[in-house]
Amino acid sequence: MSKTVIAKYTIAGENFEIFVDSDKAYDYITGKLQDPLSALEVEDVFKDANKGDRQSQDKLKKAFNTEDLGKIAGIILKSGQVPLTTEQKNKLLEEKRKQIVNIIATNAIDPRTGAPHTAQRIEIAMKEAKITIDAFKPASEQIESIVKALSVKLPLKFSTVRIEVTIQPMYSNRSYSVLKQYGMKSEKWLNDGSLFATLEFPAGLQSEFFDKINNATKGSAITKIVSV
Repeated sequence: MSKTVIAKYTIAGENFEIFVDSDKAYDYITGKLQDPLSALEVEDVFKDANKGDRQSQDKLKKAFNTEDLGKIAGIILKSGQVPLTTEQKNKLLEEKRKQIVNIIATNAIDPRTGAPHTAQRIEIAMKEAKITIDAFKPASEQIESIVKALSVKLPLKFSTVRIEVTIQPMYSNRSYSVLKQYGMKSEKWLNDGSLFATLEFPAGLQSEFFDKINNATKGSAITKIVSV
């Protein structure tokens, strides 16, 4: 029980506390563990865990819209306060930073050139702009403020790209899975057996897409950027 900590969650003035294994709680928060019940040391929810005072089922239902312990524990772990070691916090912060960089690199382009920014360029700009990341807040909820602060150092525009692709008959089968992976909107088989497709995906994935489609077609794919 030496790794047991109390995770706390407060909503509408009511406290909800659970006893969890700190390592397993960390694994659940970071996605390595899928079942929140596996992190529980005691299968119960308390209003004061130290005193052993349990929360009522009525208040659980009102606060979480469910009495399912697994769902309740998941919400507390993801949205509440979970005591972590310094090492765990640092790891969590690094993982959250990587998530944010990946989201920006995938979805944003340089509006001056239309080209995507590399992850390395984004990381450097974040350091220069002294961006602060919240290790416990979902990456998606931090993107807007981070992009706004980052734009001072790095011009950014979130955009999708629409691309037309023509694949020769001998490469159509091996290329089809790549086209589906990148948001194929329409497909048409031409008279000569070639495949003509229209795709739409986050603009930051352009370089990755071109690498994969050129590899699948040995560089023979005919591509045209319709809009960004």
